[in-house]
Amino acid sequence: MSELVDALLAKPTAPAVAGRKTDPERDFTRQIEIKGDEADVTVRGETFEDNESAATAVLQGQGLDPAEWTVTGLRSSEWTMANGETGVSTRFTFARRASVAEVAHPPIDELLAAIEAHEPVQRRWSGDATMIVALGDMQFGKIDGDGVEGTLARTIDCLNKAADLLEAYRLRFDIGHVHIAWLGDHVEGFVGMGGANTWRTQLTLNEQIRLTRRVMLHALLTFAPRVARLTMAAVPGNHGEAIRINGKGVTRYDDSHDTESLIAVKDAADLNPERFGHVEFYVPDTDELTVVVECSGTVVAHAHGHQFRPGKHFEWWKGQAFGRSSAMHQADVLLAGHLHHEFIEADGPRTFIQVPSMESESTWFRHGKGSEGAPGLIVAVTKDGRIPVKEVVSP
Repeated sequence: MSELVDALLAKPTAPAVAGRKTDPERDFTRQIEIKGDEADVTVRGETFEDNESAATAVLQGQGLDPAEWTVTGLRSSEWTMANGETGVSTRFTFARRASVAEVAHPPIDELLAAIEAHEPVQRRWSGDATMIVALGDMQFGKIDGDGVEGTLARTIDCLNKAADLLEAYRLRFDIGHVHIAWLGDHVEGFVGMGGANTWRTQLTLNEQIRLTRRVMLHALLTFAPRVARLTMAAVPGNHGEAIRINGKGVTRYDDSHDTESLIAVKDAADLNPERFGHVEFYVPDTDELTVVVECSGTVVAHAHGHQFRPGKHFEWWKGQAFGRSSAMHQADVLLAGHLHHEFIEADGPRTFIQVPSMESESTWFRHGKGSEGAPGLIVAVTKDGRIPVKEVVSP
């Protein structure tokens, strides 16, 4: 480059510092950060074993009893010491044992028992309109906000309120069909952020799936007796992916705990065709991420929302509709989740509806942006491509 360019691009860098002689007291560094029931200890030494004992000594040096703390995570890396030899730097994450026990074992039995509290109305109405109940992003198992207990109670409460709203909307519309859209990320899982969410996830994966399945079952039992036709559709979310290696999904796109939970509910419903013969279940086809369902003359498309960038939903929709193998070109409505907040936008006769999350907040997002959650689900009434009613149901 020219001297002028070099001068304009010049930066005020610091002069190089000459290397120093090896000093064990300076080359072996220790750092501790304590936040409530969590502690991060970083130590440097010649071997990992040296660091492990040194981390315990750091806790003792702060007046903490190592017996009351347990390691919940670590990160180790090599570094070059001043003498040119290789050392090991290790960051240990500790948590108080009482806190770990409390986090690891929420009252799962009580949570499941709460699902049985609502008694449905036993009457199947027929009619030519559909009420849509759209929800997602429970992320069961996550410690954020009011945790598993709060998310479950809110989800059940909102589903029950939606069922009550069905009776109110029938004063204005002839509703004989309810469609329930499960829009993904119903489990927190352990694949998010390369597994960095593991400590902040209170439930095992099977417990997360069990809650999801039983919430879906609750919705089935609540709405099935009220309508002549009930449909339930589920799409895969990013947290619900079954397997990731090195941060990447390695199986088919439809390999998801979000959809498999609904398939399990369908298997149970199939055992009682007399009671549930009027119920239909839908998940994406093999290696697909979207599903389209007809609702009283309105074609409703479903996607989790991680396929498109924020604010680019119509561009993505148009691209999908261009494909000859996609049913998206027929869709009147696109339902999505993923971004955790309510957003509704129309483009001519087509409507995009993004549902809020059911979890109360993402602590990571609140720390970065300041915004807390506004959880809930969305109900809408539709017929022949139009949606005259859209309402957020919150606890």
